[in-house]
Amino acid sequence: MAKQREHKNKGKNVTKKSHSKIVSRVKGNATVGGNKMTVSKNSNAIRLNKYIANSGICSRREADMHISIGSVTVNGKVITEMGFKVLLDDDVRFDGSRVSPEKKAYVLLNKPKGFATTTSEGKGRTVMDLVSNATNSRIRPIGRLGRNSMGLLLFTNDDQIHAKFTNSKHGVTRLFQVELDKNLKYDDLKQIKEGFKVAGKTITVEDISYIDGAPKKEIGLKIKNTGNTIIRTIFEHLKYDIIKLDCVMIADLTKKDIPRGHWKHLTELEISKLKML
Repeated sequence: MAKQREHKNKGKNVTKKSHSKIVSRVKGNATVGGNKMTVSKNSNAIRLNKYIANSGICSRREADMHISIGSVTVNGKVITEMGFKVLLDDDVRFDGSRVSPEKKAYVLLNKPKGFATTTSEGKGRTVMDLVSNATNSRIRPIGRLGRNSMGLLLFTNDDQIHAKFTNSKHGVTRLFQVELDKNLKYDDLKQIKEGFKVAGKTITVEDISYIDGAPKKEIGLKIKNTGNTIIRTIFEHLKYDIIKLDCVMIADLTKKDIPRGHWKHLTELEISKLKML
């Protein structure tokens, strides 16, 4: 599948105010609250306005305006001078919220079998190999699919989206298509739907049903957990083997037009819907 162009996030609207024109640029030190703070001379340092613009919050020119009125801090210090340089791991905050220098990226992968869901090296083939050319942003997978599991896996560097998915109370639903080694008994399906305890821990799912027109060993199962361990726990407890496990939907996101092993960037509309969950 042809790779789709990455969609750019729109920056915040900036309230128009009159600002005095900046007539000088800092070359060595920046004044911070009456004290001098040394500007980083590290070759990896970048200008503060570029750092903010790269985060997708606003343009460089708008960033200069926010810096000049004291809306930006670096490592706890208010910076108001133009030309100030920072490192990628500096604590930069805009109106109190930490800023990432990377553009937000949202990549949806249709994972094939044989790839581990990990960002660690030395684990053989991983899902990171499949999305290595999707973006320059440091994305990571939300949750995991087992090496032999398939289906949708979402990657992002957006911490708010990560938190939304991993929230223990709310979470985001995922729909799995499960194929078992034998037909699922109705009594077992009913037990799964109602919830039951395994090793003293209550196991619950959002929904479970037989798939219309398919054998009774093929079922649809909806959960909010970010991993799929709970699915294996359920069927191991009930003495079923899982032949195939495929995540076919995450919230409203589907595998439509994403062949196995391929990925796409989420559209602005899809991103907005995720943020509203």
